[in-house]
Amino acid sequence: MTDLAERRGVETEVYQPAEDSRLLASVAVERVDAADRVLDVGTGSGYVAARIAAETGASVCASDVNPHACRRARANAREEGIDLPVVRGDLTRPFRAGSFDRVVFNPPYLPADSDAARDDWMERALSGGESGRAVIEPFLDDVGRVLAPGGAALLLVSTLTDIDEVAAYAANRGLAARTVREESYPFERLAALSITAEH
Repeated sequence: MTDLAERRGVETEVYQPAEDSRLLASVAVERVDAADRVLDVGTGSGYVAARIAAETGASVCASDVNPHACRRARANAREEGIDLPVVRGDLTRPFRAGSFDRVVFNPPYLPADSDAARDDWMERALSGGESGRAVIEPFLDDVGRVLAPGGAALLLVSTLTDIDEVAAYAANRGLAARTVREESYPFERLAALSITAEH
C-alpha cells in the first residue's frame, strides 16, 4: 500500500481538525505557559497538541484510545518538527496523579444516531452515546486526579450535550466548570469550559 493510500485510509479512521478543534486550540494557547505540563486527551490527528507545543513551548503529551490516531498524531507532529509523545490509552487513566498543569479534551459529543451507526473508529471519535456525555462523564470522573495543584482542564462541549448538565456533573465531582469562550454555528453552540478543583 502506498503512503498516499495509507493516509487516505487513516483519514477515515481519525478525526480531522474542525471548528471545535480550532476553538479548543486557540483557547489552550492563550491559557498555557511555557513551563506547563500539558496532556491532550483524545488527540485524534494531534492538531491541538501540536499547536500548543509550537505556540507556547510547553511540554505536551497526547493520548488516544484509537491506534490509528496515535500513529497519525506522531507522524503529523514529526512533519511539523515537533517532538510529541503519544500514549495509547483510555482518557486520563494511563497517567499518574498530579502529572499535568493543563489537560485539554475535545471529546466525542454528538448524541448517538442509531440510523448512522457504523461501529468503527470514526464513530467512536464522534458519538457521545445517547446523551452526548458518555465519554465526557468518565473524563470528569478522573481528570481531577491527574491535575497538579492549581491545574485546570479545558473541555470542549456543545449545546447538543447540554452544557448545564456537564457543569452540574462536574460540580458533583468537586469540580467547578465555567465557560471561557463560545462560538455559535447553525445547529449548535460550542463552548470551551475551564474545569478546576473547587476550594
